[in-house]
Amino acid sequence: MDNQTRRLAIVTGASTGIGLELARCCAQDGFDLLIAADEPRIEAAATELRQMGASVEAVQADLSTTEGVDRLLAAAHGRPIDALLANAGRGLGHAFLDQDFGDIRRVVETNITGTLYLVLQVGRQMRARNSGRILFTGSIAGFMPGSFQAVYNGSKAFIDSFSFALRDELKETEVTVTCLMPGPTDTEFFERAGMLDTPVGQQKKDDPAMVARVGYDTMMKGQGDVVSGLKNKLQSAVANVLPAGVTAAMHRGMAKPEGQD
Repeated sequence: MDNQTRRLAIVTGASTGIGLELARCCAQDGFDLLIAADEPRIEAAATELRQMGASVEAVQADLSTTEGVDRLLAAAHGRPIDALLANAGRGLGHAFLDQDFGDIRRVVETNITGTLYLVLQVGRQMRARNSGRILFTGSIAGFMPGSFQAVYNGSKAFIDSFSFALRDELKETEVTVTCLMPGPTDTEFFERAGMLDTPVGQQKKDDPAMVARVGYDTMMKGQGDVVSGLKNKLQSAVANVLPAGVTAAMHRGMAKPEGQD
C-alpha cells in the first residue's frame, strides 16, 4: 500500500507519555505518522514506531509558535491528514504570583495558542474534504479552579470547552472532535511542572497506555469526550456540582507544595 492510500495521523507531544502511547495506538491501527515534540527524543520515538510497521516522520519543533506549527504541517508534504491528535501541552505548578511570566506565557502559548493554530489549519482541510478526526488532550483539571496550578488548569478549561464548541460547529459534517480528559497520569508531567513536592505529584497515577487507548478508541468511534479512569470520573462528577470555592480548596490540598504557606 503506497503512502497515498494509507491514512496519515499527526500526533503532537509524542516523544513520551500519553502522546507516545497515542502514536503507538495509531501505528497499531495502520496509520502512517507525523509526530512532533520540542525535544530530541522525538527521533527515538520515531525509530520505535517504525519497528511497528508505520511510515514515520519526526519533527522537532516548538509548537507554541506559529512557525513551529507551520514547520510541522510542511512535513506532511501535502498529504491529507486523516487524524489529528493534539496532545502537546505544558504544566506549571506552585503559586501564580511566584511563577516566572516567561513560564506562564509558554504554558498558554503551547496549550492554547499553538493548539488552536494547528487545529485551525488541519480542521479547514478536513472540513473541505468532509472527513477527519480530531482528538484534544484536555484534562479533568479543567473542571476545577487550580490553586497552585492556576494557569495550567485554566488552559485545560479552555481546551475542554473549546472542543465541545468545535464539535457542535462541525456536527453536520463528517469531521469528528473528541476530548480526552485524563487525571494524574504516570508521565514526566509533574517533574517538568515542578510538582514532585506536592501530594498529587507523589500519588499513584494512571498508566499512560491505558489513558491513550481510552482516548484513541473514543476518537475512532467519533464520540465527543471521555474521562479516563473510574476515580477520575467520580472526581469530575463531583467537581461539576460543588461550588468553585470548594473545588479550589480541594485542589489546594492536592497541588500545594510542601512548606508552602
